[in-house]
Amino acid sequence: MSSVLNLAGGALLLLSVLAAFACAVLLMYALFILGKDFMARYKTTFTESASANMADMFMFMDPSRLFYINLAAIVLLPLVFFALFRDPLSSLVLAGFIALTPAMIYRNMRNKRLRKFEEQLPDGLIMVSGAMRAGASLNIALEGLVREMQPPLSQEFELFMREQKIGVDFNKSLEHMEKRLPIQDFAMLSSALRINREIGGNLAEIIESLGDTLRKKHQMEGKIQSLTAQGKLQGIVMTGLPILLGVLLYFLEPKSMEMLWSTWYGYITLTVIIVMEIVGYIFISKITRIDV
Repeated sequence: MSSVLNLAGGALLLLSVLAAFACAVLLMYALFILGKDFMARYKTTFTESASANMADMFMFMDPSRLFYINLAAIVLLPLVFFALFRDPLSSLVLAGFIALTPAMIYRNMRNKRLRKFEEQLPDGLIMVSGAMRAGASLNIALEGLVREMQPPLSQEFELFMREQKIGVDFNKSLEHMEKRLPIQDFAMLSSALRINREIGGNLAEIIESLGDTLRKKHQMEGKIQSLTAQGKLQGIVMTGLPILLGVLLYFLEPKSMEMLWSTWYGYITLTVIIVMEIVGYIFISKITRIDV
């Protein structure tokens, strides 16, 4: 009787092990399928976004290569961080930050490009108006601007001229430029060009007046930036001071500071500190930002 019970118990144990193994295999397969689908969608979204964004900035790189570089950074850097510090939560936060880094880099590069275009536009308009006063047409004046000016101004107007040469409507070409350059200065120029084509007038004088207005606007913006530079620096110092103090306290009292990332109330404290730092910096930035 005992042998029969032992055999039954062994059979049940074997069945339990087989069932657990089968469940584990099915779970791994399901995770593999879901992960594969997610990676395929993420790759498609990343490559399409990267291709469109780089094309807007006249940068031509392989989006697939950028995707694999980004994926390697998301996987490898958090693993190295976890191997060094044995902190899973911070490793996950680092992985999330790396995943968001390409969008932040693109936004920074795009803002720099738009600012440089705004800086070049007044000089370009003065050049175009001078050429038109000398007897050149608008197209010839823009071709001279493309030859003489530096990117990004020359790149944008060169693309505009190429669209004109292949027969794209003038207003459509302006709309394409407005999508690539969503800034107020260029919107004023495109409105002036459209109005001139509809009702006529001295286009050279209009462009010269617009260029002079934009130059005075930039001078005023420069004065405002110089006056608000002290407030912006104070915001940076006040934001970075708690971080610097935290680093110094870590070297002075490492055991006490380790409680911040080794206990649940430490995580809560860090979260409150980070949120208050971000909110304070945002408020200071809004106070010191003045739009002309």
